[in-house]
Amino acid sequence: MNRRIVCFLALLFLMIVSITAVFGEDLGTTKPKRVGLSSERLARIDSFMDRSMDDRQIAGAVVLIAKEGKIAYNKAYGLADIESGAPMKTDSMFRIASMSKALTSTAIMILYEEGRLLMTQPISDFIPGFKDPKVIEPSSAGDTYSLVPAHREITVRHLLNHTSGLTYGSGLHSDIYKKAGMTVGLEPVEGTIGEKIDKLATLPLISHPGEQLNYGMSIDVLGYIVEIVSGKPLNEFMRERIFEPLGMKDTCFVLPEEKLPRLARIYTRDKNGGPMRKGDDPSYLTGTTYFSGGAGLISTADDYLRFAQMILNGGELNGVRILGKRTVEYMSENSIGDIWAPFRIHSGDKMGLGFGIRTERGEFDEMENLGIIGWDGAFYTRFWIDPKEKLVGIFMSQSRDWTNDLINRYRVLVYQSIVE
Repeated sequence: MNRRIVCFLALLFLMIVSITAVFGEDLGTTKPKRVGLSSERLARIDSFMDRSMDDRQIAGAVVLIAKEGKIAYNKAYGLADIESGAPMKTDSMFRIASMSKALTSTAIMILYEEGRLLMTQPISDFIPGFKDPKVIEPSSAGDTYSLVPAHREITVRHLLNHTSGLTYGSGLHSDIYKKAGMTVGLEPVEGTIGEKIDKLATLPLISHPGEQLNYGMSIDVLGYIVEIVSGKPLNEFMRERIFEPLGMKDTCFVLPEEKLPRLARIYTRDKNGGPMRKGDDPSYLTGTTYFSGGAGLISTADDYLRFAQMILNGGELNGVRILGKRTVEYMSENSIGDIWAPFRIHSGDKMGLGFGIRTERGEFDEMENLGIIGWDGAFYTRFWIDPKEKLVGIFMSQSRDWTNDLINRYRVLVYQSIVE
């Protein structure tokens, strides 16, 4: 063969390999029966979702099921924008809110694998304001409180499993957080995450670290630690170390203007269950410097699948390794012991490092296998990973109403479709 042709083919091959490494490969689709799913039973999802749209419980949604590394079901329903009549599409973009937490937790585990920090390390090593924290101790009547020294300092592990004593401003924290200008990160915020977290470090905890699970700002603090340890803004670190390697081309903190038409609008319902009305809908086009690791990302069902499949694969996707196999196993184990998890009905009865996990049969499970991991987002999104079935389930919508329980019903419909 001509030497020039050989050189050209070699160069072409290297270009293809390079492009694949940067943008990832298509996970591919498969017929449901090839991965043990029944097409007839999957059709029940269509009927269920159509009824939900007809009843106007939500404006629209995208649902996706991947099994054995292939997409077996991926459909869009309803509208992305009621006012314009724009239909929901499988590439519609969603504010994933707290589904951002799993990605930020992965970012911190990347640094953990590099020896940059330890699970048992006090976070005051990175953010001095968290040194010698104080804890709110309510009076016997519950109307006043005093501050007492915490039994121990907050560690990286406490942030990952939400036992840090930080909240989103619930209970006794409500007025304290409000006066301090704390934010949950669901909308664009002025300033930087560092400025907010430095302020948060001066506020008391609601419980002693490691003794109680309280959902809140813990993962935002982790996002700031990623910035401190890596020397890069969180958005850049996640883009370089997670999004680009996995081919997550539509996941970001700030939405490019050309992608705005793909962003699904947020809706809610009135208290009587009447017609939906438009909720707050920030454009996410602002040049924000506040990158909320706990709630700030935008993504698509397909992009999030790439991340979830990487976790299911033990830290690798299409030859690109993000985490080690043992690291993923470590993240998926119960890290809170016998501590009560208040989100049991939705996201599992225990907490791993970045995920809720289901460890037991009982009052709260709905057919899903033990060992699943996953999480929700405040605007009505969910993902879960089932190692036993080699399955990823994703539900993406944009609603401020969590009273309809569609997501749990969707999960039942996924499992009833498994026939082999």
